[in-house]
This record gives sequence, structure tokens and C-alpha cells, in this order.
Amino acid sequence: MQTRKLADLEVGPLGLGTMGMSAFYSGAGSDDDESIRTIHRAIDLGVTLFDTAEAYGPYTNEELLRRALADRRDDVVIATKFGLITHTAGETTPATERGISSAPESVREALEGSLRRLGTDHIDLYYQHRVDPAIPIEDVVGQLAGFVQEGKIRHIGLSEASAATIRKAHAVHPITALQSEYSLWTRDPEGEVLDTLRELGIGLVPYSPLGRGFLTGAITKPSDLDDDDFRRANPRFAEEAFAQNMRIVDSVKEIADEVGGTPAQVALAWLLAQGDDVVPIPGTKRVTRLEENVGATSITLSEDQLGRLSSLPVPTGDRYPDMSSIGR
Repeated sequence: MQTRKLADLEVGPLGLGTMGMSAFYSGAGSDDDESIRTIHRAIDLGVTLFDTAEAYGPYTNEELLRRALADRRDDVVIATKFGLITHTAGETTPATERGISSAPESVREALEGSLRRLGTDHIDLYYQHRVDPAIPIEDVVGQLAGFVQEGKIRHIGLSEASAATIRKAHAVHPITALQSEYSLWTRDPEGEVLDTLRELGIGLVPYSPLGRGFLTGAITKPSDLDDDDFRRANPRFAEEAFAQNMRIVDSVKEIADEVGGTPAQVALAWLLAQGDDVVPIPGTKRVTRLEENVGATSITLSEDQLGRLSSLPVPTGDRYPDMSSIGR
């Protein structure tokens, strides 16, 4: 696969999100051997960006990645995140903040913990998982810049940050990437945020580029999801929204039939066509799904097909049950 650049960080055009191997989805953590095979196969196929976070598990996903990459560390770019777990003794965080904390002592402990669990002396791309309204972003990025000087991190990233926050952060130290939800299912970054990223030369790493599986067409009704699957509480998967949102999937399927691909490949091909500074990170723990996703890099959509996809309606329902920490 050809490479792309997130600022000056060179990676493959598709990364691999590893969250679902250890957390949130039904069966997560039940077959680490298959997950490790998937990670190894991804490297063989030219995937270089692997995305994790201390909050996934928590902690167990970073440990899984360490085992999978033990002999391949120099071949890959590891991205992880801090800020959804509080490490500060005695700190109390309101429930409305969902555990968000970028207190300086907490960030330092988070970094040291991630380095230990990942079995590495540096993290290639270190994201603030969510903006902490209690700590000025300038202070957070200033601390991260110190970690860059120490050689413990190479690049700084943000997640789900607003254009104003991105500008403030970038003025302190160059930001390499913004990781936010972006897909045919979620177009929120378009406009001010994406314009700001391109003005400043920052890359975009879309997470959930397949709409948490909805855009694959494999989920046909809410009851397809197990009771312990976190999507059961997602407004877009709720009974009253599901049927309306399936119309989006039907349109993606039509174009998939036209190009001889799958709906997942079409959804990813549309994202890849949005610019060379866009590097989606579809998540899977299965080799077959990984190979399908990577196949999207070989699909070329016509201008007409891209236009039809871009004109699809906005899904019914919010992205999360609680949107309070998004877009700060």
C-alpha cells in the first residue's frame, strides 16, 4: 500500500483500531490468539498504524499489543491515549465528565503506565483522549512537549477537539493528528474542524469509520447485538432509529454492487477519497474482516458515486448516549 502523512508522520493509508479486541463489544478479550494473528496479518498487508488506549480494557489492550508487536516494534507506529482514567490520588471527577482528567500528575502516571504495558521506550503518537475542561489545553500540550524533549513520545495528538482548542494546542507545540469519529455515518469534522486541520497541516484519523459496524450491512436489526454489546445503548442503534438508518446502508450496498466490492470497502474508499491527510482506523479482531477492509485501498469510486455517497442523509440519533465531552 502507498503511504500517507499525518503532518510529518508517515503511515499506511489504513490503520488498525484494536479497541474491540479487548473492550466494549461482545466477546472482547475472548480470543487473544486470533487478535494477535490479525495484528500480524495487518503488518504483512502494509498496515503500520496501530491504535490503542489505556482506557481499553482498561489496560489490557495495551498489554495485548505489546505481546503482538514484541518482535515487530520497529516496523510499526503505536498510538495510544490518556485522559479518560484518573491517576491522581484523592481526585474526584464529576460523573458528567465521564472520568476525564488531564491533571499533570495523572498524565505523567498515564504515560509511564502505557510505556510499561506496551513494552517500549517511546510512544509514536500520544493523544489526549478527551479535552479536560478543568485544565487549559495550553498546559496539557506544554507537558506533552516536555515528554517529546525527554524522548518518551514522538508526536502529539488530540481527540474530538474543537477548532478553537486545536488552534490553542498547535500554538504551543505542533499537533500531528486529530482523532475523531468521521464516516458516511458521522460527518461532524467537515467544515470548521477539517478546514482548521488543513490550514495548520494536521492529519485526521477517523475512528469508527464503519459506523461501529452499521455500514457493513452485517447488522440488520437491534437484536443482532448481544446484550453486553455497548451499541445496545447507542441512540443510532435504538429500535426507533434503526429502520431509518438502514436506508443509508442500502444506498452504500447499491454502490458496492456497482463496483464489485462490499459495503465496508465502499465506506472506507469514500473516506480515503476525502484527502491524503485522512487515515481511517477500522477496528476488527478477525483476519477475514481485516483483509476485506484493506481491500478498500484498491477500490476507486467515480465522481458520481462519491457525490451520491456524500449526499446521503444524516443518521437519526446522537453518536453517544452522552455527548457532553465531545467537541470541546
